[in-house]
Amino acid sequence: MGNGAGEANVQPGEGLTSGPKRGSEMRDIGLIEDGVVGIRGEDIVFVGTAHEFERADISAHETLDAGGRLLTPGLIDPHTHLVHGGSRQQELAMKLAGKSYLEILEQGGGILSTVKSTRAASEEELEAQALQSLHTMLEQGTTTVEAKSGYGLERETELKQLKVANKLNDLQPVEVVSTFLGPHALPPEYRSHPDEFLDLMIEMLDEIKEEKLAEFCDIFCESGVFSVEQSRRFLAACKNKGFDIKIHADEIEPLGGTELAAELGATSVEHLLAASKEGLQDIAKSGTIAVILPGTSWNLRSPKHADARYLIDEANGAVALATDYNPGSCPTESLQLIMAFGANLLGMTPEEILTAVTRNAAYAIGRGHRIGTIEVGKQADLCLFNTDDVAYIPYHFGINHVDCVFKKGRKVVSGGKPITD
Repeated sequence: MGNGAGEANVQPGEGLTSGPKRGSEMRDIGLIEDGVVGIRGEDIVFVGTAHEFERADISAHETLDAGGRLLTPGLIDPHTHLVHGGSRQQELAMKLAGKSYLEILEQGGGILSTVKSTRAASEEELEAQALQSLHTMLEQGTTTVEAKSGYGLERETELKQLKVANKLNDLQPVEVVSTFLGPHALPPEYRSHPDEFLDLMIEMLDEIKEEKLAEFCDIFCESGVFSVEQSRRFLAACKNKGFDIKIHADEIEPLGGTELAAELGATSVEHLLAASKEGLQDIAKSGTIAVILPGTSWNLRSPKHADARYLIDEANGAVALATDYNPGSCPTESLQLIMAFGANLLGMTPEEILTAVTRNAAYAIGRGHRIGTIEVGKQADLCLFNTDDVAYIPYHFGINHVDCVFKKGRKVVSGGKPITD
């Protein structure tokens, strides 16, 4: 036994997991009081009570007394735009003055502003900016993130973003899972012929697959961006090339992207503020995970949010939560803040929230077989909080509750600060 974590309230799984939790199951976190977790190398080799650990007659070379605090799986952020250039703080005053997104876009702001900055940035500059964000995420307990491209809108910059995202795995502890989001928006030069732009994005798929630059592909299915038919064409091409698929859907209007996600068997469908009840029922039946981004709707001052309660209570769906970290609509790296929004904006219980940022988030990025729960045989990604109560994290918002973080069995945060080699 390489390491032991003693006398903690442990949130584990129950037997090796076989899927995300749905509906009322999301409230069952299987808390073990006076729990012990044993780690050998990168993996978990024991989970049980302190009494069971004593009876097992296992010796530990090193122990950490958690003092009865809460030990959870490492937090997982299944939707971010991690690699980007520049910032857009200048848009805050414009937004507070009542200017719409389209008005901000017309004045040189919005996503095209970030596209311009990302195109101009070198790989080294993008890498440095992303490393700073990953440092913050790790401090906050996030051990795995999904990172989308989509700020290039042309071949060279999209590939640059994907290459940086993959390189980040070798530079720091947080695991980065890469998604190709080439059709994130329409560049101005293709505004009148979007299908030609989609053709260019589809032409990139072979190169991305061959160089192993992304596991997932994504598209923004929304009025004024890409239609349901255009999204179907792109995502079908991605599936044909062997990619798993995601879809930005029904954020502003109920266009039908949610139904499309169910039809195509997408791993996840994301945003969902305007999704129809029928669409939410469809994804619940299909197994597609709903990734909800309450920080985005809050930051955009939206009067409505994705209907998590309907998904859980009526549709029996699987819900995950994510930051949507990006320089425009949601510039925060803190999943703990998103957990508070999950309670106060979406009406989710603390237990549902924890499931949404661990087990369900893992399945939303194809990692449920390896991370997201505390089980023997799983990777030892763990987070020790300075509380003994799950509810305290969303209740006491705006601060960092993390004490220690383990990634692949190695302690990478201690006393709330990343450990530097």
